[in-house]
Amino acid sequence: MEQLAVDTLVIGWGKGGKTLAGQLARSGRQVALVERSPQMYGGTCINVACVPTKALVHQASGRREGDDPVEWFTASVAARDGLIGKLRAKNHEMLSTVSTVTLIDGDARFIAPGQHGQDSAAPGHLVEVTGGAETLHITAEHVIVNTGTFPARPALEGLAVLEPADGVYDSTTIQHADPFPRRLTILGSGYVGLEFAGMFADFGSEVTVVGRSEALLSAEDDDVASAVREGLEAQGVTFRLGTAATSVSASDGTVTLGVEDSSGEDSLEADALLVATGRTPATAALGLEAAGIATDEKGFIVVDDHLRTTVDGVYAVGDVNGGDQFTYISLDDSRILADQLMGKGTRSRADRVAVPSTTFLTPPLARVGLNEKQAREAGRDVLVASKKVAEIAAMPRPKIMEQTRGVIKFVVDPETDLVLGATLNCIDAQELVNLVALAMRAGVTASELRDGIWTHPSTTESLNEVLGGLAPLA
Repeated sequence: MEQLAVDTLVIGWGKGGKTLAGQLARSGRQVALVERSPQMYGGTCINVACVPTKALVHQASGRREGDDPVEWFTASVAARDGLIGKLRAKNHEMLSTVSTVTLIDGDARFIAPGQHGQDSAAPGHLVEVTGGAETLHITAEHVIVNTGTFPARPALEGLAVLEPADGVYDSTTIQHADPFPRRLTILGSGYVGLEFAGMFADFGSEVTVVGRSEALLSAEDDDVASAVREGLEAQGVTFRLGTAATSVSASDGTVTLGVEDSSGEDSLEADALLVATGRTPATAALGLEAAGIATDEKGFIVVDDHLRTTVDGVYAVGDVNGGDQFTYISLDDSRILADQLMGKGTRSRADRVAVPSTTFLTPPLARVGLNEKQAREAGRDVLVASKKVAEIAAMPRPKIMEQTRGVIKFVVDPETDLVLGATLNCIDAQELVNLVALAMRAGVTASELRDGIWTHPSTTESLNEVLGGLAPLA
């Protein structure tokens, strides 16, 4: 049995873990990083999530009428793969060139509770790594779990035995759908499902989205959800909302989804089915119970605001700890933990203010802070400014770019004139939301944003006109 002793062991090559591995190693600590798949060097974001999907969204938006969907999709996937291959290699190089980092391929699991103190023969935590016929025992003072999540698969009759070869995909495997689905059913009407719906509609698929809820994006304001739906329907997406899936079967190149709604039972046939019903934490094989590390009812590792698990010296960063599943949150987790291990230990998740998010539809849907629905439900007295993008005269950029769909909406505190939140369904929303988030953190008022001097033509100019509709602001 091979043995390795290090100061810090990182399990999983996600954003938070790889950042910490580099920082700790460069500070002089001995670090080991274990990753189960060479195809995941760099983490979920660059390999199967944020970057490759947005690359495909971009490629899909370039297809024009008359372009063959199959050829366009095939070329787009090749471009995606080329980009991801370069990013993966660069991520590997960023750590492989650091002499105090040991990179290990294999499956890691805790095999004993941690031992601490001078009286312990092997102080630290004991983790076993297996790769093929080889086994390695690693002892580490600190262990950082960064294993992320993977697509969930609901308990649906017939689904468990179906694979991509049958035409049944998840958000990872559909990025290499073969053959290209000219008819695609998407089970799940959340943000991920809608992103793929818009993407494949642009590639040329006939897309149907099936959602259990009667409302699309029920967390959003009704006018925003309506704008999103109108935009997707303009791309050719069909919706079956208020509809429950009952079964799945596949035969002779056709996938059949059994459904049921208020009018009774029905079935939908397509060339492929995308199951987009959430994500599951990758914790089942980690042996957490052997170390006494607690998880919640969904399998996410329980942490406090300093990312400490229920076991001293073990931490969890990124999606696996049950927080918001964004790569930039994983990065901020690394900052919190770096402060724990190398700083004053005062930084925490409670410090996060005005965290933005974006769903890459066409145009993108971005959010920060409260929307009107949340503010009203909280009993807050608010001012609301909202305008359809096509009606914003002082913002010609959407017309120039031929993307005039969407709506821009602000919620403002009438007493302080501070922005409580914004929902931006418009071109460049992924950039504009960062400006608004910064303004919220810095205490910039709605009036100051309204009267700002912005470049022309830009999407930022919308602030002049949309916030100009607020009254009675000074």
